[in-house]
Amino acid sequence: MSASREKQNRQAAAGQTDPKTAREARQRKEEKRTNLLYGVIAAAVLVAVIASFVWRSDFIPKMTTAATIDGEKYTVSEVNYYYQTSYRNFLSQYSYFASYLGLNTNATLRSQAISDTAAAMLGIELPEVSDEDAEAAAADPDRDPLMPLGMTWHDYFLDDALENMAAIQAALKAADAEGFQYPAGVQAQYDDNMASLKSVASASGVSVSQYLKANFGAGLTEKVYGEQLMRVLRYGAYADAHQDSVTYSESELEEAYKADPNTYDHVSYEVVSFSGAAESTTDADGNTVEPTEEESAAALEAAKAAANTVLDGYKAGGDLEELADENEGTYNQNEKGSYSAGSVMSEWLYNTARKPGDAEIVAEGTIQYMVVFHDRFRDEEPTIDIRHILVSLGTGSIAEGEEGYEDEQAQLKADAHAKAEELLAQWTSGEATEDSFAALAMKESADGSKYDGGLHTEVYQGQMVAEFNDWCFDTSRQPGDTAVVDTQYGAHVMYFSGVNPLNRWQTQVAANLRNEEFTAWESGLIENTPVQRNESGLKQIG
Repeated sequence: MSASREKQNRQAAAGQTDPKTAREARQRKEEKRTNLLYGVIAAAVLVAVIASFVWRSDFIPKMTTAATIDGEKYTVSEVNYYYQTSYRNFLSQYSYFASYLGLNTNATLRSQAISDTAAAMLGIELPEVSDEDAEAAAADPDRDPLMPLGMTWHDYFLDDALENMAAIQAALKAADAEGFQYPAGVQAQYDDNMASLKSVASASGVSVSQYLKANFGAGLTEKVYGEQLMRVLRYGAYADAHQDSVTYSESELEEAYKADPNTYDHVSYEVVSFSGAAESTTDADGNTVEPTEEESAAALEAAKAAANTVLDGYKAGGDLEELADENEGTYNQNEKGSYSAGSVMSEWLYNTARKPGDAEIVAEGTIQYMVVFHDRFRDEEPTIDIRHILVSLGTGSIAEGEEGYEDEQAQLKADAHAKAEELLAQWTSGEATEDSFAALAMKESADGSKYDGGLHTEVYQGQMVAEFNDWCFDTSRQPGDTAVVDTQYGAHVMYFSGVNPLNRWQTQVAANLRNEEFTAWESGLIENTPVQRNESGLKQIG
């Protein structure tokens, strides 16, 4: 599960973030979570399901206990909700290299063993299969001989599901004991998800029951789905509240920074690169001819010579970009580079002995880099907190490139802007407070942050799309400022909450510290919550 403190990251928040901008802290948090998301139905497609996921009878999954967690029994259908959610979220996160991991989505998960390569990438410790285990398996008359020994992908997703269930069970029990009050966004998100479920099922030409059966297996009724969805959403709210309660002093942040400065520091530098790899050729028949050893050696020496020529010219006072052009090198300037472990050039740039003006040739494989170091620094720029309401663009009927497309898009943008102005006027005519803005955002915004009142915290310079960013970081901006800002995603009703107490490097350090704390907190929930597996029930999972 995610350690992210910002609830909007759990939604499909395509609203205002520039896709070219990396949300570094949030990505780090998300990468360290397990695969439980929030049961959100994808509004675009009906998920394709392998045949093994569909049961013929609803009776067994509805009645049979598959696991008992801290004394509470869960049926096959309830466990399967988390199992299928884990599987789908994994595919969503790793779909672009699932095949490299050895996961075949067209075969049963029980039949696929996790490879050593996949285990290493996912941080899984594979259990050893002893000779005794192999002999016992071979002697078992009920065992399918095609089923692999050791951990399968089915085992992986089942373990993940049960761990997620244990964490949720323990957290909700603690929340009840504390008298925790769940925020209004929980119910709002639940209502939207259930409405989305019905909408997608209808668009697919099936009932909700049929849709759930196709995607989660027989026995998962709308009632069961809704109950588990609400548990997951409440867990998310409680986990967020726990994270929000964790704060750090300036001295604690400074201490954590000093323990790992490379992670947070940036460097500014210039570099000219030369490829030392000889190019392949093509023979008369069109076949590729790889370069000979002599040709490869000559290409490498030529790259080294060109790099040295540029280095000498730079030390003699020459312009680096001009020298790159003259010697057919590739010039780049980076004003805010980040550390990359294992990179020879990065290690050179981040060497504590480095001084402004240092210039040297650094080789990585066959590439020769002539690097000039300018500065090393941490990002002291402020971060801000804002709320917004997104009015997304309507869907046009004219395809791009066809006559009338530009006019239609202009009208869609104008309509979105007009709606945003109406919402701003509605807010202004009421209490016109930040709380009333948050309530309006929860009701009207098309952005995933709506469930937290449109709030985005610790926003840094360059994180959002240009128009959004420029309004937020205008030097005249004051708490309580409002406006309508148009971007490629629609019209945004803006509310400036204020400058965050933490600057950029501090937010990065705090995010990592919170993530470590969250991981330990969640691990403690799992470790201290007894899980009893009912193997006869678990055989029905997947």
